[in-house]
Amino acid sequence: MQTVGVTGGIGSGKSTVCHIFEQLEIPVFYADYESKNILQTDPQIREQIRRFFGSEIYDGVILNRKKLASIVFNDPDKLKLLNSIAHPAVLRKFRLWLKEQLNVPYLIMEAALIFESELDVILDKIIVITAPEVIRIKRIMHRDNILAADVTKRINQQWGEEQKTKLADFVISNDEIQLLIPQVLSIHTKILKDKQPSKRNYY
Repeated sequence: MQTVGVTGGIGSGKSTVCHIFEQLEIPVFYADYESKNILQTDPQIREQIRRFFGSEIYDGVILNRKKLASIVFNDPDKLKLLNSIAHPAVLRKFRLWLKEQLNVPYLIMEAALIFESELDVILDKIIVITAPEVIRIKRIMHRDNILAADVTKRINQQWGEEQKTKLADFVISNDEIQLLIPQVLSIHTKILKDKQPSKRNYY
């Protein structure tokens, strides 16, 4: 059973694409969601975040996400530190989730930083979602209620689309012109035809 990564820059539409795969009964592990959840719920992770980012980063057990974002997206070293805390915990959850998935043709991991975090080494195939930067900025401004300049800072902390697409097995354009469903169905069919077993070791 193969595991496929879905990645792309912030605002590219990764979750939208993954929801289409879910309609095809393909299980999806949302790594970015799990990362946010772990920062909120895991006591050991919360302690590390307090230690490195200040006790005021939490209001009780509620993480001040805007404050954390303002720190890490203005300091690449702080962002790297945050990822080094969260990503191992997310990977542990992913491995547990994998063991629960039975009788499915393949699995998907959705994550923004698959290449940046070197998660591609545990995945059989990678799908990269692309979208024009102006559209991505508009989407994130609307979703997170932040300024365009703040979105641009986040974009600049990630690999560029050209760098990602060079390493992709498949590319989906989410430019609000090309239809998503036909692109997803085409990739789904190709993955189903690939009968090779996974060569990755998740454990």
